[in-house]
Amino acid sequence: MRSIGVNELTYIALALRWTLLLSLLALAGGGAFGALLSGLGLSRNKLVRRGQMLFVQFVQGTPLLILLLISYFGLSAIGFDIGALLSSALALTLYAGSYFSTIWLAAIRAVPPGQWEGASALGLSRWLRMRLVVLPQALRIALAPSCGFVVQVIKNTSLASIVGFIELTRAGQIVSNATFQPLLAFSAVAAAYFVMCLPFTLLSEWLEQRQVRTH
Repeated sequence: MRSIGVNELTYIALALRWTLLLSLLALAGGGAFGALLSGLGLSRNKLVRRGQMLFVQFVQGTPLLILLLISYFGLSAIGFDIGALLSSALALTLYAGSYFSTIWLAAIRAVPPGQWEGASALGLSRWLRMRLVVLPQALRIALAPSCGFVVQVIKNTSLASIVGFIELTRAGQIVSNATFQPLLAFSAVAAAYFVMCLPFTLLSEWLEQRQVRTH
């Protein structure tokens, strides 16, 4: 049995790049998908809004682990073998997009009705009312919870280890199995997650406090 040394810690550190890549893919995809879902949630068509709501409720009501298994094994079973990275990114995109849309729609609906009415009185179209009046205010409301949710996305990339993707958690498992020192191995993994998530946690708290002061 060997102990944890420089090689093992380097292996965990190198796995950090895959966690960062998966996080970036999930946040980029989730942001774009969340914007699409938000647009559908604001549609004047009742069926479109109902479909958007049901989809978001389905994704949020399904464990992310199940979404990962469906994305990896399900797609492979029907002939779409896209690999562990892309299938994990797809599942996380659905997950992040559904929660981002919930945050953003709530922020848009939190804008006082008087702002809508005032913009309408100026003769602005619905699109211009949204772009020039509502969205700038909704953005300030949504920034803090969106930053807070980024932390959840980063931490949940650890579930990709279940499909064999070698990110931080999976690297920690491999080192733990090789050295029989799980405490040290997973302490190093926990420290890496902490370092990644801390800036977003602090930024979210700062934005929230700033929003409270401005009100």
